[in-house]
Amino acid sequence: MGSSQGSSLFTNVAGLVEGSAIDTLPVYVKELIAGGAAGAFAKTAVAPLERIKILLQTRTQGFHSIGVYQSLKRLLKHEGLPGFYKGNGASVLRIVPYAALHFMTYEQYRCWILDNYTVLGTGPVVDLLAGSAAGGTAVLCTYPLDLARTKLAYQVGDEKPSLGNSSKSMITQTRYSGIRNVLQSVYREGGMRALYRGVGPTLIGILPYAGLKFYIYEELKRRVSEEQQRSIMIRLSCGALAGLLGQTFTYPLDVVRRQMQVENMQAAGGARHKNTWKGLTTIVSQQGWRQLFAGLSINYIKIVPSVAIGFTAYDMMKSWLRIPPRQKTQSVTAA
Repeated sequence: MGSSQGSSLFTNVAGLVEGSAIDTLPVYVKELIAGGAAGAFAKTAVAPLERIKILLQTRTQGFHSIGVYQSLKRLLKHEGLPGFYKGNGASVLRIVPYAALHFMTYEQYRCWILDNYTVLGTGPVVDLLAGSAAGGTAVLCTYPLDLARTKLAYQVGDEKPSLGNSSKSMITQTRYSGIRNVLQSVYREGGMRALYRGVGPTLIGILPYAGLKFYIYEELKRRVSEEQQRSIMIRLSCGALAGLLGQTFTYPLDVVRRQMQVENMQAAGGARHKNTWKGLTTIVSQQGWRQLFAGLSINYIKIVPSVAIGFTAYDMMKSWLRIPPRQKTQSVTAA
């Protein structure tokens, strides 16, 4: 499912590039297109693993005490193959503007830093700062869609009822019918503040994660020759390692964010996290420190291909859209 959607996306974009109209677009528009396409392709490819990760992070009834393989089997049993992609519509709807803004603003912030803070040079520190600022910008602009995606993925409905009734006690009641329904319901319950519930740990986590991701990816690429940088395998390897290291340092904050996002969907009496620090301490004291890393193993399985595909697709899209190489942009800026 993911590969077919991705192939169609890249085919359409490739056809667009053949036309001369693409050459008239500003560079930042091309960067938006490249980033959005790369994000959609990468997110759809790992959608089933993302769904399972959310169920583990939020301690969904019937899923919090079993492993990844058993979770996949249970989800397939109750919801069928479409269950693996539940919430992926909201995820892709979020990731297209998110990735587009993330990659485009990274390039723009990077040029701005090079123009105004020459003392920092052109090394990895610039990538770290530009990546962090870009991550924060993208999160603030698209967070309500991330909230909707989490709430939809948290729901587990018995869409494939079996003869026995023993499993029904482990299935949560479906509350939301789609993205629009989530956003409207949450807004009615708590206004704009409710739509940004959990944005604190998200920002605290995304600033170092996004910065480290770009920092590590660009630094690893600098370690290989220019000819090797054209290799898809080299790009995939650099992207995979960048995502792996960046996610490890910030994962507990992602767990806090997910739990804050689904608090109003859990049984009465459950812990409510007033802020990021309170969330971290409450999880450790009531659920154990291991809960801060719940779903980390599947996140490793997911993040490696996701970040690798995202960075590689972005670089390929830049080539297809004929975006000037960054080295040339730097030399012009310096001149």
